[in-house]
Amino acid sequence: MVSEKIWNVLVQGSDAMGRIGHGWTYSAHPICAAAGVANLQIIDELGLVENVGTVGTYLRAELTRALGDHTHVGNIHGHGMLAAVEFVKDKDDVVFFDAAEKVGPRVAAALTARDVLDRGIPQGDILGFAPPLCLSKEEADIVVAKTAEAVAEVLG
Repeated sequence: MVSEKIWNVLVQGSDAMGRIGHGWTYSAHPICAAAGVANLQIIDELGLVENVGTVGTYLRAELTRALGDHTHVGNIHGHGMLAAVEFVKDKDDVVFFDAAEKVGPRVAAALTARDVLDRGIPQGDILGFAPPLCLSKEEADIVVAKTAEAVAEVLG
């Protein structure tokens, strides 16, 4: 994996200073720690935590505005930038669709056809969203509009 020239340097250093630690997968590997610190600095510099609070709240509010009154949309919830839309057969009595109808996967496919990626949640007919922390309100509007279109296509 390394040239003989580099290997010889590692061996000589190990002879002088003890075995070199170079392949750690735990215990604060210095390279991973440096990458983690750099990542935290970028998150701070770009204001991503603040963006998550603002745009994440906006995304859920807009999903609720666009889909909250739909006959077959149950809960719309989430936290931070995560959001989920649950589909139900009967909203008033909270009756779920039969799994064989594959409502969630069908809505997910309709959304994918509109170039929006979601996370189909296998525990039910739930559409999950986990957008990047840098999502803008304008991009959230696109997600919401295309989700509403996909829901309308599959569930009327």
